[in-house]
Amino acid sequence: MIKVGLTGGIGSGKSTVSKLLEGKGIPIIDADIISRDILVLYPEVIINIMKEFGAAFFDDKGVLKRKELGNFIFKNPKEKLKLEALTIPFIIKEILLRIEQYDCQGFKMCIVDAPTLIETGLNKAMDFNLLVWVDLKTQIDRVIKRDNLKLEDVEIRLNSQMSLEDKKKYVNFVIDNRSSIEFTKEQLESILVEIYKLVAKNET
Repeated sequence: MIKVGLTGGIGSGKSTVSKLLEGKGIPIIDADIISRDILVLYPEVIINIMKEFGAAFFDDKGVLKRKELGNFIFKNPKEKLKLEALTIPFIIKEILLRIEQYDCQGFKMCIVDAPTLIETGLNKAMDFNLLVWVDLKTQIDRVIKRDNLKLEDVEIRLNSQMSLEDKKKYVNFVIDNRSSIEFTKEQLESILVEIYKLVAKNET
């Protein structure tokens, strides 16, 4: 099975490309969904988060206040690293398990949709990696409009991530998502054709 890593940044349109791929019947392993799933699948994660960050980030029923914790770590890079150390190993473990499941089911390709694909080293486990890219101004404008945030808040979030320009160095393909959905679709189709050609060539 061909494993394709899909990454981007906030406001780049990665979710749009992910939906286009899903519409083709290609299974998507969404790291953001898995980051929530592990809180149920691996109870030790919740226990460790409470020990590290305290009960203030949990409601009366013991449910993690993800938004509050997210806002906190975005503004505190050291705390962000602490949370990642507690969660990322379990996220990667679950992603690899799901890749194996799709492979056993006979799928020809699966997509690992992960905003921190490169930062976590998951890109090294993929056969190909794809970046959804836009310029910085477009990225900022989209996030301000989408999330109704101030420029300062958007910059904090962007500074907590690897830049899209830096991510270009680690991927095989780049989709320029600054224009129309039709242009994005055309680029995606060409990339899929190229991937299948490369795989066929390597098999001969």
